[in-house]
Amino acid sequence: MSRTVIASDAAPKAIGPYSQAVQVGNTIYTSGQIPLDPATGELVAGDIAAQAHRVFDNLKAVIEAAGASFSDVVRVGIYLTDLSNFAAVNAVMTEYFQPPYPARSTIGVAALPRGAQVEVDLVLVRG
Repeated sequence: MSRTVIASDAAPKAIGPYSQAVQVGNTIYTSGQIPLDPATGELVAGDIAAQAHRVFDNLKAVIEAAGASFSDVVRVGIYLTDLSNFAAVNAVMTEYFQPPYPARSTIGVAALPRGAQVEVDLVLVRG
């Protein structure tokens, strides 16, 4: 199967040797997004809700570049440096997703790049 790299200037450039997203067949895999401002490349200021909004906005830009939307998402991976932020991230997530919700994992981690509090990756299936 062919592999297509997905990229959006409306999301932060990759900070390592990876693509923002890759499509294989009708499945799209996004790389994890942290709350970087795409204009400055800097971590956004604010609480976990502000960081989560930036992450989901970054992901929206990437998946829209693939011609997809949050309704195509089948799995969400969330990584938190503090699991006490679980409810706040849930609240932000409901602003981007409608039922039926995708499958999801939430994993507590010791640290994330650039001192971020949250990182999210997605798997989408189109068609």
